[in-house]
Amino acid sequence: MLTSSFLNVFFLVLALVPSILSAPATSLTKDYYQKSCPDFSKIVRETVTTKQAQQPTTAAGTLRVFFHDCFLEGCDASVLVATNSFNKAERDDELNESLPGDAFDIVTRIKTALELSCPGVVSCADILAQSTRDLITIVGGPFYEVKLGRKDGFESKAHKVRGNIPTANHTVHDMMSIFKKNGFTLKEMVALSGGHTVGFAHCIEFSNRLFGPRADPELDSRYADRLKDLCKHYTVNKTMAAFLDPITPGKFDNMYFKNLKRGLGLLASDHALFKDNGTRPFVDLYADNQTAFFEDFARAMEKLGMVGVKGDKDGEVRRKCDHFNKLNV
Repeated sequence: MLTSSFLNVFFLVLALVPSILSAPATSLTKDYYQKSCPDFSKIVRETVTTKQAQQPTTAAGTLRVFFHDCFLEGCDASVLVATNSFNKAERDDELNESLPGDAFDIVTRIKTALELSCPGVVSCADILAQSTRDLITIVGGPFYEVKLGRKDGFESKAHKVRGNIPTANHTVHDMMSIFKKNGFTLKEMVALSGGHTVGFAHCIEFSNRLFGPRADPELDSRYADRLKDLCKHYTVNKTMAAFLDPITPGKFDNMYFKNLKRGLGLLASDHALFKDNGTRPFVDLYADNQTAFFEDFARAMEKLGMVGVKGDKDGEVRRKCDHFNKLNV
């Protein structure tokens, strides 16, 4: 377990590492499409409402895709790009292979509708940012401001994913190194982790806590038994999964943090937030006070949406979200 003195030195050293927050973020505005695409917000809202009703896991999946996008190359829709014969794209790296298809589908649906309404105007990056916010509110989460005007990036490289995305077995130290270089504090990391109050994880991501000489003793024993039964064939059926919040899986609330205190944290990285002396006070705060969690989560999401955004000089508005306008070799 990390001592507070070590963490202080660690954060001081990381503070010297340049953040990828970029200058164009200051030019983003709430009303960016007011004249060029006045129906933007309406089209996004109506499309995500229909999709979420059809597939209730869409909100969690889109939030996850948005996070994976912003933490590599910034919020530039690079995670949406498909692999071609010249390039293996981000979404096909092993760490991104489990990203849910519903998230890619909702962006495609919105882009198609927008291209009919205002062709060539709205970036895929803005679609992903706005749809994530709208979906979070649909499932009960907090409303937060989304500024617009991002451009879609010109690069998507699978080999850059590892080391830039937190994994299921990361320690607090590992996770914080990634969050810190993107400009986030320890408290903001815990708040954003609260997004695990919705969604699911595949059995392979937590199987090491279940199978072996014995299950992880820090998991609630009855919960561990249910998970072992659910995942007993995970090596054959790799689609088997469990909800990250087994109590209120479809509702955005603070149950995730309450679960951590009960031994119901599914991933090792989830449980680590409760075990670590540096992050446990924030877990306790959010478990006791949903309002505090919602306020901090909303602020952190606003900040996340500004990470590494591209401007006109280093981005474009893609005609199709899964392809660059020009072939990049």
